[in-house]
Amino acid sequence: MARIVLACGTSHTPLLSMEPADWEARAKNDRANERLIDRSGRVCSYAELAQSVGERYAAEATPQRWASHADTAQRALDRLASEIERAAPDVVVVIGDDEHELFSSANMPAFAVYYGETAISREFARAHDPRTSDPEYAWMHTVARGYAMDRHHAYPVAAGLARDVIERLMELQFDVAALADVPEPAKAGFGHAYGFVRTRLLCDRDIPIVPVMINTYYPPNQPTAARCFDFGAALRTALERCGGDVRVAVVASGGLSHFVTDEVLDRRVVDALDNGTAETLRAIPSHLLNAGTSEIRNWIALGGLMRDRHPGWSTYLPIYRTPAGTGIGLAFAAWHMQPDSLASVGTAGDAYPSTR
Repeated sequence: MARIVLACGTSHTPLLSMEPADWEARAKNDRANERLIDRSGRVCSYAELAQSVGERYAAEATPQRWASHADTAQRALDRLASEIERAAPDVVVVIGDDEHELFSSANMPAFAVYYGETAISREFARAHDPRTSDPEYAWMHTVARGYAMDRHHAYPVAAGLARDVIERLMELQFDVAALADVPEPAKAGFGHAYGFVRTRLLCDRDIPIVPVMINTYYPPNQPTAARCFDFGAALRTALERCGGDVRVAVVASGGLSHFVTDEVLDRRVVDALDNGTAETLRAIPSHLLNAGTSEIRNWIALGGLMRDRHPGWSTYLPIYRTPAGTGIGLAFAAWHMQPDSLASVGTAGDAYPSTR
């Protein structure tokens, strides 16, 4: 059977590929955003958000705080990368979402698994995009490289394992979509949820991946939190029923709350993962899981997969880019399936600080 040797969760925001001094560019985007979603799930403009919140988070939205948070986040990412290298997986299963990168409104499955031999990334910062010539959007090129979307990259896929996973999930009553090709790589391909894991955590090593996709973003078929949790549990069972002696690492990519930082929701998720509280994760209401915050669904699926285990460590950082509270909740965590093989890869109290 496939043996899960490590499970991880990571945020994949553009901020993690940018210098903290450049985070102001994203804050400027926030101030121009007419469709933010506040902590109640209401769509509002930045002006409306600021009117209701005032400058409550002004002390947090400073270059000094950004630099401190960036340092902690990068050390957490270094730790995740080191633990994946030490676990030596044969395959990395990436649970991510798609933002009209591979899919579109013509076809947006709730759950999908890719089983082609090669996954092609989508090009993000294109020369003909008018924003790329604007100095205010220079960060797009940096982020495109961090997301492996600066050009078309080819990732090896563990196609046989992926097909087995699809068949086992079908047996477990999860009717997942199955993809074996990227039909128009000039127009579509795998996006940031997968590219960030390849560049930052796998350090572009040619470890085969199995892309697992959840429609976190787009109504009307966004799965509920309970369904995502159950999907994660089924994914674990499916992997355990696959043939062959394969070492597997599982990575959930995305989240937590954004583009309005919601510490209450984020800590609800992180605490439930820390404590293995399944019902808390399964009960998160769908109206709070929209826009970027919807990527919490990927973490909930990871919680289902690791339902009987607690993470060895976790780090949570509430990032505020503006006084009105726009930003993101960054989270990083790892579940150690074989503690003896990972004992020398840091602890929560050393160079890789944990806020758990």
